[in-house]
Amino acid sequence: MITQPAPELTRGGTPVTGWSPLPPPAESTVLARWLGRLFWLNLVVEVLIVASGGLVRLTASGLGCPDWPQCVPGSLTPVRHQEQSWHKYIEFGNRTLTGLVSVVALALLIALIVDQRKGSRRRGLWPPVAFILVGIGVQAVVGGIAVHTELNPAIVATHFLASMLLVWASAWLVYRSRETDAAPAPVVPREVRWLAYLTAVVVAVVLFLGTLVTGSGPHSGDDAEHPARLHFDMRTVAWLHADTVMLLTGLVVAVLLATILVARHTRAPRAWTWVIGVIVVQGIVGYTQYFLQVPAGLVEVHMILASLLVVVTTWGVLSLRKR
Repeated sequence: MITQPAPELTRGGTPVTGWSPLPPPAESTVLARWLGRLFWLNLVVEVLIVASGGLVRLTASGLGCPDWPQCVPGSLTPVRHQEQSWHKYIEFGNRTLTGLVSVVALALLIALIVDQRKGSRRRGLWPPVAFILVGIGVQAVVGGIAVHTELNPAIVATHFLASMLLVWASAWLVYRSRETDAAPAPVVPREVRWLAYLTAVVVAVVLFLGTLVTGSGPHSGDDAEHPARLHFDMRTVAWLHADTVMLLTGLVVAVLLATILVARHTRAPRAWTWVIGVIVVQGIVGYTQYFLQVPAGLVEVHMILASLLVVVTTWGVLSLRKR
């Protein structure tokens, strides 16, 4: 016999309503509200830099700044006489965003330290922020290696996947920052939680296969005549990617149905509805770009949706317990 858990309540004591996959903020002080905005800003800029990196690749601007850490030897910024034309501004803009992302993460770390010194109950949030700061530095180095290896597709794929890790950490922080530090209580049986964990692993596999498709396709980032390519048949890896997305869709539907059956009055069904919604849109975009011979605009949308898939999947997994 399936039993329903107690209804999840908002801070005011009313049952969960609406379509938000996030819990209400646990604190409503001025500092807490500012921290909440910083957590959101951190997530937005992490997704923005993924979109910016996609723009670099899709406009063949990967070597718009042919040196690293300088743009050209002797100058951190583009110079007028560069042969890279407008590509230098696209690539330099992406590098500049790295500075913005770093400033936001550093501001968040400082705000968290101040918050804890004022007696906040939020614990354990600064290590993920420190991880993001370190990750941004690693990303910059990987980007430099990509430039010095003339956009080696394996290095470029690593660059993208590392960005997905930073998006995941940022999404986790947004959700976790809205909770208390009470011990987590599961709202679904263990089997459903393991199914959700498996789903998250398949999301990672889908992202990895997506990098193989892009690395084998027409958008290498620079030099259309002699592009850097992975030596895979694009049709084969594209269909492997699509088949894995079908598996992912089935898993998400299974988790969604399970949460409706055993946790109907919690936030979990809403969170997994968001996951299936992003997957459906992503699938439509993916098939459309394949049959239209991979137009750059749709590839950019596909990359942004990949970031959103990481975000909503993270929130979906976290929604399976409450504090």
